[in-house]
Amino acid sequence: MATFAVNCLTAREGLEVEVMAESNFIDYVKIVCRSGRGGRGMAHLHRAKYIPNGGPDGGDGGRGGDVVFKASEHVNSLLSLYYDPKCIAQDGGPGQGQKMFGKRGKDLVVNVPLGTEVYDEETGLLVADITEVGQKVVVAKGGAGGFGNVHFKSSVNQAPTEHTPGGEPEERRLRLELKTIADAGFLGFPNAGKSSLLSSFVGYA
Repeated sequence: MATFAVNCLTAREGLEVEVMAESNFIDYVKIVCRSGRGGRGMAHLHRAKYIPNGGPDGGDGGRGGDVVFKASEHVNSLLSLYYDPKCIAQDGGPGQGQKMFGKRGKDLVVNVPLGTEVYDEETGLLVADITEVGQKVVVAKGGAGGFGNVHFKSSVNQAPTEHTPGGEPEERRLRLELKTIADAGFLGFPNAGKSSLLSSFVGYA
């Protein structure tokens, strides 16, 4: 079957991706990965009936989730990424009062076959060579959580309202290539008859 290209544009995410496919076995795909945004810090002042001047108690925001590629022996194609080429992790939650941290964003773990090479589409550099079962590679790191106002208390500012937003997510355009591995191979000297032997096997089959 001839190789064909598909361009996808998702208005909601504003991401454009291009993927290449051949038949149902996909060994080359271009995807977009985006980690989670860090949750904003909380500006909150403690209030209790018998505790005057309670002071700041705004907690930090949660860290955004990472996008992680994991090598799996149960996957032998990049087909799932062909149909869903956007890998977006969960954002971190905002901080809360009583110095409570925001919820950490859930990591997005994507199972890929052994032999997958990951390249940065913009630079062309090799990001990872996934060769071992269970190997994990973080391809987009989540944004850090913002600081709550509890961090800004000082001797001259007992009731700060300052807080910081969460860290920006990391977005990357990646190209994945699957190295095909033969079940068997011929090893021998030049002109030793390897091609003739293979031809006889193919003809016999």
